[in-house]
Amino acid sequence: MSLAAHPNPSSPVTSHFSLKGKVAAVTGGVRGIGLSASRALAEAGASVAILYSSTKDADAIASQIEKDTGASVKAYKASVENKEEIASVLQQIAKDFGSLDIVVANAGIANHHAAEDYTEEQWRKVMAVNLDGAFYTAQAAGNIFKKQGHGNLIFTASVSAILVNVPQKQAAYNASKAGVVQLARCLSVEWVEFARVNCVSPGFIATDMLDVHPEAYRKKWFDMIPAKRMCEPDELKGAYVFLASQASSYMTGANLVIDGGYTLP
Repeated sequence: MSLAAHPNPSSPVTSHFSLKGKVAAVTGGVRGIGLSASRALAEAGASVAILYSSTKDADAIASQIEKDTGASVKAYKASVENKEEIASVLQQIAKDFGSLDIVVANAGIANHHAAEDYTEEQWRKVMAVNLDGAFYTAQAAGNIFKKQGHGNLIFTASVSAILVNVPQKQAAYNASKAGVVQLARCLSVEWVEFARVNCVSPGFIATDMLDVHPEAYRKKWFDMIPAKRMCEPDELKGAYVFLASQASSYMTGANLVIDGGYTLP
């Protein structure tokens, strides 16, 4: 069995991007990039489950997206680093909605320490969420996709997977995201008969993850980014819809870098 073909590639191009009738789940779906991805998938017609670990107003966020888009949107609590929990929640989502077509493994954290100073706990915390959690999410999704015969997995990686950021020191984060990109490549080959697997690797995005850095760092970044600005999270919406939809039906194993030219010089 080969990679599933587009059912009607000669149809009008706008129809290729429609997610009507699809069900999507987004981990880390209530903040930053994840929130924009959740909203984008709903705007494209999908029913969306937004997953969170600690956000207190997740249900209100889901209700607002539902109100704004007309899509069915529900919030589910799950810690991606807990293998049994994320598997159980994704199974529940598939049961509640009747299927699960798209999973965005987006949950992630960062910390910043000199490599020689990392404690075991600091290192393992990043890996537990960013790499272990991405794999547990993927594994749970893959089992659902394999059983139903189709599915689409999208990882949120980072340009940090393919370069070394400066001046901040974040070896654990960079290593975890490099692992995610390679994981996606592996799964795209292993699961080609029943799922597509791709990555989005954003550059500097204007989210609270970057708010911890001093202004001097931002000036340094802007000197290195040809675009001379950071990206707004909503500027990534099109990328997630593209990868989630039939518009990218022949695309698997790819790492879509969106960075304002940052990785080019």
